[in-house]
Amino acid sequence: MRNILEKSGILTILALLVFINHACKPTAQSIVDECIEVYGGKKYDDLDVAFDFRNMHYTIKNINGKYTYTRIQIDSSGHKIEDVVTNDSFERKIDGVKTSVPDSMATKYTSSVNSVAYFFLLPKPLNDPAVSKELVGTSKIKGKEYDKIKVKFSEEGGGKDHQDVFMYWIEKKSKSMDYFAYSYETNGGGIRFREAFNQKTQNGIKYSDYRNYGFEDLNTKLENLDVLFGQNKIPLKSEIINLNVIIK
Repeated sequence: MRNILEKSGILTILALLVFINHACKPTAQSIVDECIEVYGGKKYDDLDVAFDFRNMHYTIKNINGKYTYTRIQIDSSGHKIEDVVTNDSFERKIDGVKTSVPDSMATKYTSSVNSVAYFFLLPKPLNDPAVSKELVGTSKIKGKEYDKIKVKFSEEGGGKDHQDVFMYWIEKKSKSMDYFAYSYETNGGGIRFREAFNQKTQNGIKYSDYRNYGFEDLNTKLENLDVLFGQNKIPLKSEIINLNVIIK
């Protein structure tokens, strides 16, 4: 009887250790939550941002999930064009006058404005309802250890490019999102790998500029880009730099 009790006790302890070990392992969700906290956390819930990108002026305003994004540009004729995107609407003004646009163009303009806002707000959008996250492994880049998180989007709520796939490299210790990559199918498709640099924090919100690397085909797996980057085998395409950033 004593042996049975001892064996039972050992099995219970082993089961408990397995449970604790499993419970302590990070998940894609827990890693992303920690990363978002490092970049601003609850400050994203009441946000007012303005910046310039590629000769256009952008604003991002968000109050508890209700957002308004604007893009202002001056066309070749000197007209001021303002695009306004909210959770459920698009509006274009030319010289302050609301102008009707075909649905196809409204979709295109909305997608373009949303894209700029999305990348500026990362990693916060990784907790959007349409996002599906998976921890697919770890890797080492420039001597630092990273968790690799794969992101897909559901068709409902995932936007026009819901079929795109993303990969994020989040540094294990600092929870900094130093790299991310994505594949896209529009305009023939391609692969992009972005390296964060010039990282800054303003009024509690951390943001980055990016070096933009990539290929013009879909033959390379996102999971392998960290290795190719370490071997200097991904061509540099451009730099993504936001100017005159003001965060309130």
